[in-house]
Amino acid sequence: MPLRHAHPHSRCDPRSRPSAGERCRGSGGSKRRQPGSCVMTVQDQEINEGRRRFLLSGALVVSFSMFPGVSAMAQEVIADEGAAVHIGKATEALSGSLKTNPYLDSWIKIDRDGKVTVYTGKVELGTGVRTALLQIAAEELDMAPSLITFLTADTGASPDEGLTAGSHTIADSGSALLNASAQVRGLLVDAAARHFGVASAVLSAHNAVIKAPDGRSMTYGEAVSLVDLHRVASPASPLKKPATFDVIGTSLPRVDIPRKVTGGVSYVQDMLMPGMVHARVVMPPVYEARLLQTNTADILKMPGVVKVVRNGSMLAVVAKGEWQAVQAQRALTSGSQWTAGRTLPDPANVHRDLKVISTEHIEIANTHNATGTAVKTLGAKYTKRYMMHGSIGPSCAIALFKDGALTVWTHSQGVYPLRDGLAEMLSMPKDKIRCIHVEGSGCYGHNGADDVAAHAALIACDMEGQPVRVQWMREQEHTWDHYTPAMVTEVNASLDANGSIVDWNYALWSSSHNERIVNAGRLIPAQMLEKPFTPAPSVPMLQPEGGGDRNAIPLYALPNMRVMNNFSPTMPLHTSAMRSLGAHMNIYTIETFMDELAAAAGVDPVAFRLKHMQDPRAREVIQLAAEKFGWPRPPRKRNHGVGFAFAKYKNLMAYVALAVEVSVVPETGQVVLEQAVAAVDSGQIVNPDGIRNQIEGGVIQSASWTLYEELQFDTKRIRSFDWSSYPILRFSAAPSSIDVHLINRPGAPFLGAAEASMGPTAGALGNALFDATGKRLRDFPLAGASLRRQIDV
Repeated sequence: MPLRHAHPHSRCDPRSRPSAGERCRGSGGSKRRQPGSCVMTVQDQEINEGRRRFLLSGALVVSFSMFPGVSAMAQEVIADEGAAVHIGKATEALSGSLKTNPYLDSWIKIDRDGKVTVYTGKVELGTGVRTALLQIAAEELDMAPSLITFLTADTGASPDEGLTAGSHTIADSGSALLNASAQVRGLLVDAAARHFGVASAVLSAHNAVIKAPDGRSMTYGEAVSLVDLHRVASPASPLKKPATFDVIGTSLPRVDIPRKVTGGVSYVQDMLMPGMVHARVVMPPVYEARLLQTNTADILKMPGVVKVVRNGSMLAVVAKGEWQAVQAQRALTSGSQWTAGRTLPDPANVHRDLKVISTEHIEIANTHNATGTAVKTLGAKYTKRYMMHGSIGPSCAIALFKDGALTVWTHSQGVYPLRDGLAEMLSMPKDKIRCIHVEGSGCYGHNGADDVAAHAALIACDMEGQPVRVQWMREQEHTWDHYTPAMVTEVNASLDANGSIVDWNYALWSSSHNERIVNAGRLIPAQMLEKPFTPAPSVPMLQPEGGGDRNAIPLYALPNMRVMNNFSPTMPLHTSAMRSLGAHMNIYTIETFMDELAAAAGVDPVAFRLKHMQDPRAREVIQLAAEKFGWPRPPRKRNHGVGFAFAKYKNLMAYVALAVEVSVVPETGQVVLEQAVAAVDSGQIVNPDGIRNQIEGGVIQSASWTLYEELQFDTKRIRSFDWSSYPILRFSAAPSSIDVHLINRPGAPFLGAAEASMGPTAGALGNALFDATGKRLRDFPLAGASLRRQIDV
């Protein structure tokens, strides 16, 4: 394993940074949570013992990672073990995340009593993915899900899987877990067969017990002592036939729901710990404002106040009670003085300015083929404003610094990247910091979870031995969010005499859409310290995943196509990832423009799409959605319209075709999504209800973005500080019905579906609004005052 470097600091110290040579290359945490225990303090048990001693204890752990960078770490592990296999070449044929985490003994723990614990580096964000991963493991381990203890991301216990994001969990990690679980089961059965002196084929495995025809049996706990599971996974797995699946393909009730609907402890916001104190932070009024002075002496006299913590411009108050902390925070805020800070951009010039700061020009597609002569050319420009995550529960974290070690309970989407950022910020060895994921109330990308965790960590270092709970205020969640970036897209295309597209030219102007934690400087509190950290430079995300240019390359068969990503390495507001990244805007542009081309060709929009689509699976979802919706619809009521759209998320993940009906109130510009019908192909279905949940949720959230959401700000500060200044979709505008039709492909690879409906929903809404109003809407948000003005024109 990677060597641990000694570190001169016995406690966290954000004011004293180690040099590059001093910084610790942590090996992944050193504390383990006991399965089934309540995790409230740092456990004393070391888990980083070396694989051989771990195997001698009769346990095996199976895990996986999706991060390409892990391959280098894996090679170091091999070198440490004296193996000669080169991971990069030996694992090329493995499935999903097994490519980067190939050892079977990092996945599942089986103790001598036969208890099975599956660890994952992925986290539950409200998508139901924990349930789906449990189903995958249970299926191939031939066990009832209820018999498995399933634990999610914890740097002191689970593998490093980087981020839970981008609809990758089932596609990559699910594939890895499917194969690893099958191979573990196969090896255990083979070991039992050798012990019994029979062929493996005559044995059966069920609920962690292996049985022979003559009645002899062996538990998984007994079998694991007979086989060395410290081995690289094989490219071939003894997978069960899809026709025999008992768990995969069923709607297993989500394991995270019962406590949420009964008022149980479900989120990090709900956690209580013995001796816990409450902290609230004071944030600058605007970017880059520096703290000049505070009324600390007055605050310390307030009831329940324990301490005022300040480091540069990072300011917080700690109190015994939560309400006492809130009252003190308000008084501390009003008594603090700041420098003027940085001027914000003029909202009226955002899209003009974006074209100026987008200084990197990246061609992501360029194809040329002979075609017919162009007889008609159309063009259009589209704009999208900044939007926020709008998490329902303000970001929250709990931290405990004790005996030189720091534990943070966090709803971060990446506990390992967060741990690394905290280690740099605090000048602590990585193996002295443990980040444990606990669900947060509202997570749709890179919100304030990592930043509030950094606040908690900084404050806990001044409150040694006491758990410190930090929760942002609503206005802080809104005004210090990592907003989704503004965008500009432009497209022009030509038709020949047969109504076929003969050329397609597309350009977009935006940023990476992803400023996740890759160094301490990406943590907002670290930028406010007396010795501030600098954020890592922004870089474009590469295709086919893409960032701002995600889904900018159409899946349609276009003989001549050029797509340009005009990338901005800087943005005037704090921005980062929100669900689907640039796909929301790119798919809107493509799908509404396809309708315009269809109208110019005199062809039905669905028929026009099918004419330009060669992918058979795409054609099937388009046809299914149209059939279930009843496309084309007969003439509609006044101020009602229907629209259609399609996309394959990232051109890698799930296929979604969507038809919607909307109604418009001309006097107010209100738009109601009356009905939506979706067809989805996500390969092998793990949990049908889980996929429906995600498609339905994506439809509603995308409708909110597309129709209503827009960040309010001026040159002085962010003005969207509460729900009245940042409206989201209300129940009165929510669809009365969303019908999701699934195409199951048993045995096919899993395709991520969590973010797949965001873009098609936007495109279908734009097309439906044209049908209802006769107006081609090209600037987000589509509804409200802007729509009313266009209707009045």
